[in-house]
Amino acid sequence: MRLPSPRGPVTELLFGRLVRPPDGHALPLDVAGAELADPDLQLALFVCYELHYRGFQDVDDRWEWEPALLAARAALERRFEEALASAVPRPAVEEPGGVRRALNELVAAAADPSLSKFLAQQADREQFREFVVHRSIYHLKEADPHTWAIPRLAGGAKAALVEIQSDEYGGGRRERMHSELFRATMRGLDLDDSYGAYLGQVPGVTLMISNAMSLFGLHRRLRGALVGHLAALEMTSSLPNRRYANGLRRLGGDADAVRFYEEHVQADAVHEQIAAHDLCGGFAAANPSLAGDVLYGAACALELERLWAGHVLACWESGITSLAEGAIGGVSAVRTGKEGPDVAFGA
Repeated sequence: MRLPSPRGPVTELLFGRLVRPPDGHALPLDVAGAELADPDLQLALFVCYELHYRGFQDVDDRWEWEPALLAARAALERRFEEALASAVPRPAVEEPGGVRRALNELVAAAADPSLSKFLAQQADREQFREFVVHRSIYHLKEADPHTWAIPRLAGGAKAALVEIQSDEYGGGRRERMHSELFRATMRGLDLDDSYGAYLGQVPGVTLMISNAMSLFGLHRRLRGALVGHLAALEMTSSLPNRRYANGLRRLGGDADAVRFYEEHVQADAVHEQIAAHDLCGGFAAANPSLAGDVLYGAACALELERLWAGHVLACWESGITSLAEGAIGGVSAVRTGKEGPDVAFGA
């Protein structure tokens, strides 16, 4: 993919530099006071992180480890971590043996904005397409951020993570990789299934979900938060995905389009137990001082999901698009991946 359009002064400066070769000059990015979901902050951070994944056609790969960019990214990360800390109360530190119980309590107490119920029962096809556009930012790289933890773990926790990730990557079969299954869902909804196709059309509240995973994954000091984050995703996945599958079938989705959601209903019911007990429980037992980080990572996953789902539902209830301002809904459009005009979402 190519760099998207800037969202403000930070991305304006950053992108202007990234399209040129690295020159060693400092990148003074000012994000003081930026809100958690600020689109300028989140897009800048997402682009910095993406250089560690697949990169951009118009950005020299040498930028990935350019000291000036790493220093600028550190400033973005500091503000993101500060905003996360303000938005997500840190759960009480548990004894390592109590981590699984504490995870279950966090999940049980998590607020449910009922987005999955809306998609199952009420959403029209264009709203479901809009939902899939949001999700494409993570699902087209599904599992990659959490895979950063593999070389940072040992023993039973490492084996548990590899077991989960093996399923995410289709057990070595391309057609069963979850990212490939999601591409089939996108094609079934006449959406562009190419990697990052909609990066420029999602709001900061969507980008912050992926950025939290990358933040936790790229810093060894946050490995506890990363495994807790993964556990929260697995523990809250099966029921919503069953609803997504039902909603897409209601709207005429065929077997290929629905398979991604059906796969998660089955796989994540198993992953839930592995992630909570073997991964998080084993990690906390081996790293008692990081038990609190495990719970914090889980709390971040749950709260960011709640904020995102609340944003989507609030926009739809107001009759407007939940995507980035000016991107969809009669102002601009979403490419269908086919020849012909763009297709605009309607609420």
